[in-house]
Amino acid sequence: MNDFTIKDLENLSGIKAHTIRIWEQRYNFLKPQRTNTNIRYYTNDELRTLLNIALLNKYGFKISHIDRMLPNEIREKILSLDDAGAVQERIVNELVKEMVDLDMDKFEQIVTNYIASKGIERTVIQILFPFLEKIGILWQTGHINSAQEHLVTNIIRQKLIVAIETTVSRTHLDKTFLLFLPEGEHHELGLLFMCYLLKSRGAKTIYLGANIPIKDVVHVVSLKKPDIAFIHLTGICPKFNFEKFLLNVQQQLGTINTIISGQLTQQYRKPPPAGIQFKRSLAEVMEFLSSL
Repeated sequence: MNDFTIKDLENLSGIKAHTIRIWEQRYNFLKPQRTNTNIRYYTNDELRTLLNIALLNKYGFKISHIDRMLPNEIREKILSLDDAGAVQERIVNELVKEMVDLDMDKFEQIVTNYIASKGIERTVIQILFPFLEKIGILWQTGHINSAQEHLVTNIIRQKLIVAIETTVSRTHLDKTFLLFLPEGEHHELGLLFMCYLLKSRGAKTIYLGANIPIKDVVHVVSLKKPDIAFIHLTGICPKFNFEKFLLNVQQQLGTINTIISGQLTQQYRKPPPAGIQFKRSLAEVMEFLSSL
């Protein structure tokens, strides 16, 4: 069983902590436990309840009305929401619930069903990235067990690898991309997705993977002569010096253009060195792909 703080519930549901406290006082659907020092904590059941209530409230149901519903009625109302955004949020919430309960069979089935219905690209953009963003704060603060992180990311990783292996493009893009993550960066889901996007659009890809020393990248560049290098930075170690890394990339890979995306590019305020471009959002990445 996981124990969640009120801040965890805020991050996962989007409902502010002070609103959650007000709901606790006025309604009956949340019953937090207390530590010996009188600090609230919440179980898996409270998390599931709040995710359901937050979704219904966002799409027009009054809290006083929801409070009078039985659990089955809440479930029926959620399933009846037909707005595209509501459907996607419901599925993301289901992924959160299955991850918390460590029910990986159900987690994988949800992902598999969505891929069958919408395809891998929409699945990643519409439900997997929002899911990873929602729970990312909990991973960083240690409020989700590392086993849960490994289990869900491995399932997503497997789906992306299958998509990369099986995709066939009807177009041909006369460019070769080298994809890698620097030493200390092990989160490769974003890089795998980029590999899929490029391959599905007819580009040739050389996928080195995660935690690659720059000298090894230089060796591959000298042999294969790629047109563009692509790096996606998600959660690198605290000692990582991004500015030093940028200068090293410029010096070592100066013969090719380099694209860098991910969280660190959003935090870096200086212009990137010559030969390096930042793509600070998925929208910018997609726009770049459209321009090729």
